[in-house]
This record gives sequence, structure tokens and C-alpha cells, in this order.
Amino acid sequence: MTHMSVKKPKTNIILPQQDDGNAVVLERRTQRTQPPQMYQVVMLNDDFTPMEFVVLVLQEFFNKDREAATQIMLKIHLDGKGICGVYTKDVAATKVDQVRDAAHQSGHPLQCLFEPVE
Repeated sequence: MTHMSVKKPKTNIILPQQDDGNAVVLERRTQRTQPPQMYQVVMLNDDFTPMEFVVLVLQEFFNKDREAATQIMLKIHLDGKGICGVYTKDVAATKVDQVRDAAHQSGHPLQCLFEPVE
């Protein structure tokens, strides 16, 4: 049985290339990364897409249970649009593509977009 050894990360101290007896030790500063910009996926109301189809799309692509999907569908219907979820840019773009493809294949004009969360 092979045993993998785990190497410890190298020291956080960097020494200059030349050492003339007066070496200066520099400490590496830890970089703080910002969390990624988040995007909300928004579904738009239309007068043609059946409410039941919208509920099914919300369940299928946004992992909503029937009750939550129905609430979002009613918000879309009453307010003209509704937020389906908040994701990173790539995931939001994929969700929008999935909704548009499913709507197109079913012959519905359902529109979906994503926008940055303020």
C-alpha cells in the first residue's frame, strides 16, 4: 500500500537572491480576495406561458419545492417579474439558458434574464 505524503506549504518568508551579510527578510502579506459578484435570475411574465409550466421550470431548474415554486410563479404573474435565485455569473447564465431552451422546446415565449445583485 502506497502512502501519500502531504507536503507542508513553503515558509512565508522570502529571502533576496544575494546574501552579503545584510540580508533583508520580507514577509509575504496574505491577500484578501473579494467574494464573486452575484447575479439574480429573473423570470418575466407573459400572457401565453401556462402557470403550471412556470412552476415546473422553477422546480426543475431552481430546485424549488411545489409551494415555493407556486409563490414565485404568482409573484411573476402579479408583479410582471420574479426572482428565481441568486448565483455566480456562470451559474446564472446557465440557468437562463436552461429556462429559455425548455420554454422554446415546449413552444412557450417565457423569458428569463440575469442581472447583478446590488
